[in-house]
Amino acid sequence: MSYGNALRHQIAQPGTTPLIGVYDMYSASVAAGHYDGIFVSGFGFAASYYGLPDIGFIAWPDMMGFVQRLRGAFPRHHLLVDIDDGYVDAEVACHVVGGLERIGASGVILEDQKRPRRCGHADGKQVLPLAEYLEKLDMVLATRKDLVVVARTDATEEADIIVRAQALAATDADVVLVDGVRSVEWIERIRGVVGDKPLMFNQIAGGKSPRLSLSELDELGVDVAIYSTPCLFAAHRAMDTALSELRLADGRLPGDEDGGAIGVAESTRLLAANITRHHPVPAARDSTDVSV
Repeated sequence: MSYGNALRHQIAQPGTTPLIGVYDMYSASVAAGHYDGIFVSGFGFAASYYGLPDIGFIAWPDMMGFVQRLRGAFPRHHLLVDIDDGYVDAEVACHVVGGLERIGASGVILEDQKRPRRCGHADGKQVLPLAEYLEKLDMVLATRKDLVVVARTDATEEADIIVRAQALAATDADVVLVDGVRSVEWIERIRGVVGDKPLMFNQIAGGKSPRLSLSELDELGVDVAIYSTPCLFAAHRAMDTALSELRLADGRLPGDEDGGAIGVAESTRLLAANITRHHPVPAARDSTDVSV
C-alpha cells in the first residue's frame, strides 16, 4: 500500500487519528517511539532550522530535504507535511507536492493564506480570494497520485469560515482543516457544513483553540488531530531547566543519582533505532503497512 493510501486508510478508521508535530530528526526519533503518525510542523521547522517565527521564511528545498531524511529514518510511519501556501506560486506548489510524493510523504496541508502569512493561531491572518485558492488547490490535486491532500482555510470571519469550509469540502481534497477554531460550538458547526468529508483539528499549546482529548474530538466528529508543537515546547522548557540547573551546579553535570538524566547510552539507543527500522520485517504484516 502506498504511503498516501495507508494514511487515507488510517483516517477512515473509527476514532480520531493523532499526528505528532516534530521539528528535527531528534524530536522525530522520540515521537516515533510513541506514535505511528508524524506531522512536519511549519512552526517547528521554522523555529528549528532558521531560528525564526512561522511567518513565511521556509524555503521549499529545505523542507523537502528534511522530509527526505525523515522518510529515510521512519519507513513505516505516516508522514504529513505542512507546505504553508505552497510557497506562494501554484506551479511551485505542484512541483513541491510531486517531489514530496516521490520522496515518500503521506500527505500535505495546503492553506489559503496570502503573504505575509502567519501561524494559524496568530492574529493578523489574511486569506486569498477563494477562487484563487481553489485554482491552486485544483492544480495540486491534479498533480498528486495517492498523496493525501488537506485543504486548510485560515479565515477568521464567521460567515467566511462557513463559505470556505463548504467550498473546500466540495473539492477532491481528502480532509478539511479550519485552523484557529475558537470553540467546541464552532467545531460542531464546521462538522455540520463539511458533510461526510474527513475533518482535521489543530492543537497547539497557547493557541486559540480549546484543549481537547482524542475521545472528546472523536465525539465531535473530528477524524484527524495534529499536535503542532508538543516536542518543540517540551524541549524549550527542558533545555532551559537543564541549563539553569547546570549553572547553579557550577558546571557539574547531573548523574544517575539526580533522577535518571539522559546520557550517551540512552541517546545512542534512540538513534540506533533509526537504522534498525530498515531491517527485514516478519512475513506476516498488518494490512495498513506501507511499501517502500
